[in-house]
Amino acid sequence: MGDPRNPQRAQETWNAERLRISEVELRALAPLVTLSGGWAWHFMAPPHEELKIDHDHKDVDLFVAPERFAELIQVLTARGFARIWTRFDATSTNFYRYAKYLEGAKVILDVFVRNVPSVQVGDMRVVEPATLLTFYGDIHSTDDCVSVLAARKLLARGISPIGRKELVTRPR
Repeated sequence: MGDPRNPQRAQETWNAERLRISEVELRALAPLVTLSGGWAWHFMAPPHEELKIDHDHKDVDLFVAPERFAELIQVLTARGFARIWTRFDATSTNFYRYAKYLEGAKVILDVFVRNVPSVQVGDMRVVEPATLLTFYGDIHSTDDCVSVLAARKLLARGISPIGRKELVTRPR
């Protein structure tokens, strides 16, 4: 639910240390959540250089099943996350933002409380790709990144995008 990305910075790399810190937090939360947005595409893609054009890492979008929400909040609190109020709080009963500063980096978690179709990719659970694509324009804003565009094309051809190099290959 972040702001649209700046197209003038699309060819820049994401801050590697910030990504490392976020990934450590994600792995600690993995048993409770389903990743969405840029981090879902990140784990679906093969190893790659972290360019901003590939997928969005401004924040971490995740889903938690309603029956696991209280457990997630306990884990977040124990890990030093605090609730941050957003403009969406007045209109949503299933969205919460949590953040913490760690080693000079701010980790922002956008938590959506609902069940979503998911698939296991390695040790991470991600939103099922076709379902994930339906979230662009509503939950997620960066719908012109390489991963989203490639996944749309692959799924239209009946091909799963999981593990495909197209998710991080810039069109020529």
